[in-house]
Amino acid sequence: MSDSLFTDSDLPRQAREILPGVIHLPGWLDATQQLFLVRQFQLFAQRGIPPHSPDIFGKKMSVQMTSLGWHWSNYEYTQSVPELGGAAPLPVPDWIVRLGRRAVEDAYARPNLQWPVEETERTIRWARSYTPDMALVNYYSPQASMGMHQDKEERSSAPIVSLSIGDTAIFRAGNTETKNHPYIDLRLASGDLVVFGGPSRFMYHGVPKILAGTAPTDIGLHSAGLTEGRFNLTLRDTGLAALAAAGLPLK
Repeated sequence: MSDSLFTDSDLPRQAREILPGVIHLPGWLDATQQLFLVRQFQLFAQRGIPPHSPDIFGKKMSVQMTSLGWHWSNYEYTQSVPELGGAAPLPVPDWIVRLGRRAVEDAYARPNLQWPVEETERTIRWARSYTPDMALVNYYSPQASMGMHQDKEERSSAPIVSLSIGDTAIFRAGNTETKNHPYIDLRLASGDLVVFGGPSRFMYHGVPKILAGTAPTDIGLHSAGLTEGRFNLTLRDTGLAALAAAGLPLK
């Protein structure tokens, strides 16, 4: 059961700039695309790093995680998972890179944004150069949450692309200085896209609540053995490939 009197279809759902550099595009993925992603998530889990709850300073996260390109745990990136027998992440497929480029272009190649301020053609060229080398898949049960944090382990300031599939989440978009106010709470429904970059690339953000029972019925959660919950796919350019190739420390 949802704890809302209304479904997401009853709410205003326009594309908007939440903060400078933070763009929300509701319903960016249609049901067929979401179904495809749910099935891909199953393959990632079967063939790559098994879904697991990483330790953060000795405490288990409430989400289950798998990833492509790099493994993330305890605020660092690695190329294998010792606690899972040395399992290595699958490579990021080309279709995910293309998905990320389209997301960045659709988010930022629009008029009257506070950021970026470049002409549209220049923004499009920049968006089409976006090359995420890490894809993180988090599964949130209805009881799961994510505390306020910054994505700052990367050696790149390229935007973060975030896609929501399943139950609606409350996404908290904060500031770059503190986990506390000011912040904005935003409902992210299934198929929604958020991209954050520029002055908000290193903002604190989190997911304080999942609204159980709000997932669409036609996106294939049942095929993953689920009736509820939320998948979150985030794409990142870590900037770490050159360091790893040279055998240099990743921190």
